[in-house]
Amino acid sequence: MAESKNSKIFNAKDLIAYFIVAGTGAVIQLVSSSLIQDWFGISWSASIFPSYLVGFVVGFTLTKLFAFDARRTNQTRREMVKFLMVAVVSYLVTQLFTVGSYWLAVDFFGMDIYKAKLPFGKKEVNITEMGSYICGMGFSFVSNYILHKTFTFKSTGFYDRLKVLIKES
Repeated sequence: MAESKNSKIFNAKDLIAYFIVAGTGAVIQLVSSSLIQDWFGISWSASIFPSYLVGFVVGFTLTKLFAFDARRTNQTRREMVKFLMVAVVSYLVTQLFTVGSYWLAVDFFGMDIYKAKLPFGKKEVNITEMGSYICGMGFSFVSNYILHKTFTFKSTGFYDRLKVLIKES
């Protein structure tokens, strides 16, 4: 039996749609991280979690509507639970690779910390931190795409088994 084009993990249509959706979410996450740092006076690493929550809400909505053509599945609650599970894994991937790449660059390889002043703002941006954050988000993008394609927006029976397990407890 021939495999349909949409069942492949890396088909062009889904990958391009997800890239646009994830790119929008990444921009929102980076902007919210910067705003959270300014508003609450916290470090860049401490701003990852709250900005990730903002990105989570936007990401679920955009992913469901545009990336995997799951707009009319009538399984939104199921997809939200699965999306949340993937988001937890993704957050850990983002945190690990953001902090890890920063440590690798600065502490292990002894790179300088680069800062630049934005032409339209008064604030200096730490380019080294931003690069590390983008690295973490890149690894998260890959894991998210695969998990959402094969788990979140695909009926795997996992959600039904989870509901039974919770009711038995």
